[in-house]
Amino acid sequence: MRVVTTGPPGPGPAPGSAVRADPALPPHRPHPCAPHRAMTTLSARDRARLVVMAHRSGPVRAPPPPSAGHWPARAPSRPFRGNARPARVARHGRVDNSPVNLPLIAPMLATAGPLPPAAQDARWAYETKQDGQRAVVYLAGDGTIGLRARSGEDITGAYPELRPLGGALGTTPAVLDGEVLAPDEHGRADFQLLQSRMGLAHAPARAARIAATVPVHLVLFDVLHLGGRSLLRLPYAERRALLEGLGLEGGFWSTPGALVGHGREALEATRAHGLEGLVCKRLDSAYEPGVRSRAWIKIRNMRVADVLVGGWSPGRGRLTGLPGAVLVGQRTGAGGLRYVGSVGTGWSEAERAELAVLLRAAATDVCPFDTVPPGAGAHWTVPRLVGEVRYSTRTRAGLLRQPSWLRLRPDLTPEQADADLPDSSP
Repeated sequence: MRVVTTGPPGPGPAPGSAVRADPALPPHRPHPCAPHRAMTTLSARDRARLVVMAHRSGPVRAPPPPSAGHWPARAPSRPFRGNARPARVARHGRVDNSPVNLPLIAPMLATAGPLPPAAQDARWAYETKQDGQRAVVYLAGDGTIGLRARSGEDITGAYPELRPLGGALGTTPAVLDGEVLAPDEHGRADFQLLQSRMGLAHAPARAARIAATVPVHLVLFDVLHLGGRSLLRLPYAERRALLEGLGLEGGFWSTPGALVGHGREALEATRAHGLEGLVCKRLDSAYEPGVRSRAWIKIRNMRVADVLVGGWSPGRGRLTGLPGAVLVGQRTGAGGLRYVGSVGTGWSEAERAELAVLLRAAATDVCPFDTVPPGAGAHWTVPRLVGEVRYSTRTRAGLLRQPSWLRLRPDLTPEQADADLPDSSP
């Protein structure tokens, strides 16, 4: 899949000119989607997955390389955990016997923020924000593969279905950046499913059994080292062109497309299809290992829901005597109150104190939820307070992920609360 230019011309090579790989780098296999093909409309699938989104065809256009002042002050590649030597690719929790040494590279991180200004839109690429486990991938060039989590932990053994990727580039060693996902029955990343696969690096037999029913998929979005050469100081646009030239598409891994320009449309597409969000990457950005950089911006799609407060858990420390979190629920079609989560952020101190007064006035000895929530020490309330919360997604059990309090809704009665909990929720 190609990164394509969809915005107005900007600084750099002439429009339509290709980003040329460094001649010192090894040759790459042509990508199966390399032939140009025009796209005049954006299909629902393209919008949902940001796969080759374009209004016109053409290869990626790279801006001029950044000045020396844009490069990270620290060494461009650094080993994890203070090890000063390049480490060999590990597999199954052991150091591999491959003669190829690859540098351990900490993943670059994105900073939370808004879309880039419209005037700079054409200088940025947009990728779907994934909901999985970040992984740096080491291909030794001898058929072996190593996977490292963001913490530096060797997680190769947890994902046996990814081992064939070790031979995808033949004898060319490489270090790639990506994310491991667990697709649900609709093909959408489900972090709760992925959790059943995480933590099994040292239990390969169990990992293989679970893989039969919960397979993972690795999405690749950057190349950091290739053929013995560091690519960290190349602009993102050039690294992306090199990555797509590798043609890394398989049953358990792929290279999703990226969109240059049209950030607002890309963000709306992710919202319309219930995706995690968007990552904005400046075309001229170097790869900064271990740095949370403003050259990459992450935008998480958040949803809003009305909830009923059915209890609270006491705060600790400076919050002693105040609610540390409220326990919230939503009405089901049968009229019950299903617990959907604990919300402990989003208030100012004054709002928390005001809420404490309201909660005490609504106190009851009876749990109002259909099922008593986990945890001890909860105080129950009559579910007459309506609140509005923001959250990212729901778990398979219907619980809110990453909920944050927005406001009380005194204008709504419990019967008027707009609950979006389906009757079929488990």
